[in-house]
Amino acid sequence: MASNALERHLALVGFMGAGKSTLGPPLADRLGRTFVSVDSVVEERVGRSVAEIFESHGEAAFRELEEEAALDVLSRRPPVVVELGGGALGSGHTCVALAEHAFTLHLDVTSEEAWARVSHSGRPLARDREEFDALYAARAPLYGGTADGMAHDLGGALLAAAGIRFGPHADARGEAVVADVRAAEAHGIDTAHTVERKTLAEAERLWEALRIDRFSTLVALGGGTTTDLVGFVAATYMRGVDWVAVPSTLVGQVDASIGGKVGIDIGQGKNLVGAFHWPVATVIDTALLATLPEEERRNGLAEVVKTGLLAGEPFWELVTEEQVRRCAAFKAAICLRDPYERGERAHLNLGHTFAHALEAASDYTVSHGRAVALGLTAALRVSGLDDELGAVEEVLAPEPVAVDRDRAWAALQRDKKAIGGRVRLVLLERPGEPIVTSEIEPERVRAALDALIA
Repeated sequence: MASNALERHLALVGFMGAGKSTLGPPLADRLGRTFVSVDSVVEERVGRSVAEIFESHGEAAFRELEEEAALDVLSRRPPVVVELGGGALGSGHTCVALAEHAFTLHLDVTSEEAWARVSHSGRPLARDREEFDALYAARAPLYGGTADGMAHDLGGALLAAAGIRFGPHADARGEAVVADVRAAEAHGIDTAHTVERKTLAEAERLWEALRIDRFSTLVALGGGTTTDLVGFVAATYMRGVDWVAVPSTLVGQVDASIGGKVGIDIGQGKNLVGAFHWPVATVIDTALLATLPEEERRNGLAEVVKTGLLAGEPFWELVTEEQVRRCAAFKAAICLRDPYERGERAHLNLGHTFAHALEAASDYTVSHGRAVALGLTAALRVSGLDDELGAVEEVLAPEPVAVDRDRAWAALQRDKKAIGGRVRLVLLERPGEPIVTSEIEPERVRAALDALIA
């Protein structure tokens, strides 16, 4: 089974009335893909509606046309969001093509909901309730046996497409578990492998300690440090093994564990050595947040505010579970659109260029959340959006930090996003409209950085 829709078609399947044609276009828009309806392809080729084909040639003839169209669409590139009709999975050839080329998402619906939606639509197979229910029962195993994931709404579809599911952390399965020391203690996790930092020494220690083969799966349970490190180890051990992320912090659940960016810190800065290695699954258990210290909760809240500014929505006003779901879905969509950070994925670094400089100048004694809170204030000021500072100050209460100004400026200039010696900043035209620019005068950037330092 496919683990996500990365570089694969996203195929929507389900019974008539499940909402495939309603959900498909906005889902395609969020993923930056074209939406294709197999029924529409058939209609364009034949010059008749599906109902007319049923009436004039019968269902068997339509199924042949449907199979031909589905195989054609699934063989194309680039990946699209493709809607298949309720009976399309009756074709074995179509099911094989889905397994080879698509992440198949089942939009679940009850028989009662489906009948209420389509009983007056004029669909050929929605005219008799008893036959309708019998058809629903017959097709249900096809959806369950073919689908790689299940969703009921747009947010759920985005999460599923990125391999993210919500549920108990114990559901994560692998041959070896690597846990953050504090998370292991807090949640009674017994494992031979624990970590505290994401350094080359820690990576080497894990490489030496692991006793798994190339077909094994690593499970990483902890905050962003743990998932970054274990993902990097998984990317490099035996030239790459599968891994599952189980984020136990708010930072991890809303940001760090999503999208397959993994790496370690070196002396010159954070995350300067790494890779893109998507987890085969990200299991989010918000119950793990119950044991978070207040400082860790605030670290995550800074990422929630960042994501809300990028989305143009006040995610920070939501309850924690909904914060996690909305932020995770937002980042999942961006990462699927730009999995290797060649474009808009850079937007997720809003405030982080300043934040990483402050962290480096403090020898990483300044917490990530405190640094990001300050970085967001600098980004908003440089963006000319002083009116938006209220939300950041009210929610995050950033306070200047005592670090060496010259050292912080040197760290900012070494930022890995810089091009040709010019610092690139993520700014906002307005909330919900981020831009990336290297055109800000160095003096202005330096002044914004200095304003963050006590």
